Amino acid sequence: MKSKKFELWTGVTILFMAMFLLFLVYPMFGILQQAVISKEGQFTFKEFVKFFSQSYYSKTILNSFKVSIAITAVTLLIGIPFSYFYSFYRLRGAKFLFVASILCCMSAPFIGAYAWILLLGRSGLITQFLKNVFGIKIGSIYGFQGILLVQALKLFPLVFVYMNGAFKNIDNTLMEASANMGCTGLKRFFQIVMNLSMPTILAAALLVFMRAFADFGTPLLIGEGYRTFPVEIYNQYLGENGTDHNFAAAISVIAILVTALVFFIQQYATSKYKFSINALHPIEKKRPKGIRGIFMYLYCYLLIGVSLLPQIYIIYLSFRNCDQAVFKPGYSLANYQLAMKKLLVRSVKNTMVLGVGALALIIILAILIAYLVVRRSSFWNHTIDTLSMLPYIMPGSVIGIALVIAFGKKPIALTGTIWIMLISFVIRRMPYTIRSATATLMQIPISIEEAAISLGASKLKTFIKITVPMMSNGIISGAILSWVSIVTELSSSIILYNNKNITLTMSAYVAISRGNYGLAAAFSAILTVVTAISLMVYLAVSKSEDIKL
Repeated sequence: MKSKKFELWTGVTILFMAMFLLFLVYPMFGILQQAVISKEGQFTFKEFVKFFSQSYYSKTILNSFKVSIAITAVTLLIGIPFSYFYSFYRLRGAKFLFVASILCCMSAPFIGAYAWILLLGRSGLITQFLKNVFGIKIGSIYGFQGILLVQALKLFPLVFVYMNGAFKNIDNTLMEASANMGCTGLKRFFQIVMNLSMPTILAAALLVFMRAFADFGTPLLIGEGYRTFPVEIYNQYLGENGTDHNFAAAISVIAILVTALVFFIQQYATSKYKFSINALHPIEKKRPKGIRGIFMYLYCYLLIGVSLLPQIYIIYLSFRNCDQAVFKPGYSLANYQLAMKKLLVRSVKNTMVLGVGALALIIILAILIAYLVVRRSSFWNHTIDTLSMLPYIMPGSVIGIALVIAFGKKPIALTGTIWIMLISFVIRRMPYTIRSATATLMQIPISIEEAAISLGASKLKTFIKITVPMMSNGIISGAILSWVSIVTELSSSIILYNNKNITLTMSAYVAISRGNYGLAAAFSAILTVVTAISLMVYLAVSKSEDIKL
């Protein structure tokens, strides 16, 4: 009996290795091959030489690094204080602050940029108001500063969620001991709280950097002359002014190497802060009082208000009368009626089918991979775990191009089908659930499973009836992140979609690119509502106030 069970899990390991080799390693090899093999079939590095020898192209790396580092720094600067106030003080409306902050970071990648153009663009609402009423001319929303503004306000909640978990793990006795030694206020915050939270700060910084570096929609809409890596990959692969697939593949290889380097640097930095803390006495939240309390409320609610402004304004505009790019006086459901004629039903259907299908696969795969890594530790299982994390550090456009190269022709021709979209969603968004499920399983004592087996339950029954239910909180936390990331996916979808498998996100993006702002607002508003409902369902099912990343 023991031999059969061993063979079962060995078979699962072999199956996963085969899957990752086929759907991840093979496509990545295809990109590398296209980057170094010319159209004449000769081995060459000319595409890489072209990239690094011409500043027009190589500058995109520098631009992406500059804006991503700036975004990471700003999100840490505004996200850590926000999380500190939320975690250490009993703020009124804390539940609203939590839900609103998550909605800020879980919108489609380009909706914020699109809304800010309508608010702060050359003819934007706020721009014209300040100019006409006060005679004030504000700076341009386009370029570096625009990307920084949009992405910082969108991504700071990721820092908040990470830091909220870290602050909850700080033992209150440490805070009391530091106070007894005269270390209070800002001094205690920087010397005690920040040092204890450093591994989490580095993890949050990596996530924000990767999200900013791989972002496609924001730089495309408001970057104008400020060209970034993902946009250049897109232009070379699907641009209107001519394409060069070999050059696009070479840029994709560079993107993989750059993001991998950043990932390993973060891992090295994190290894310098190896310690464990256990909050036997959790932090006791205080009531904010006096001027300090007023500042906390102003800071938190003002930050959330500004960050939510794009989503609120989009929903408002979805009910305004509109003629292409011009919004007219009056309100109606014309934009939604037009959306019904313009693929709304198909977009919602595809979003739900792809989302539910991808999420079901992700949950099953994540549970099995987590079990293999934690309970069946081996070289091959850890290799599977490493491979599963690769998409976490790669731009979506790179994965999209890799899948097209790999499955664009026989024997496995999937390009243009809903299956290639499904594969992309599963590959890209699986890491969230795997990491969450793995972390949860590591906290479950193996003695519980051993006790069930000693009482006569088989290992398979123990796994299904005992282990998986105990992992449920971690699975649900990771699954909601995977789900929202799936329904708002853009960077890989723009390479893979067509009219048959178009999603809500792509419908909104296509409407924006064609200058039909009212239609885009309707699609975006529906997408925002879907995201909000998803979050509410998660909070109701999990009965939790937190999302564990």
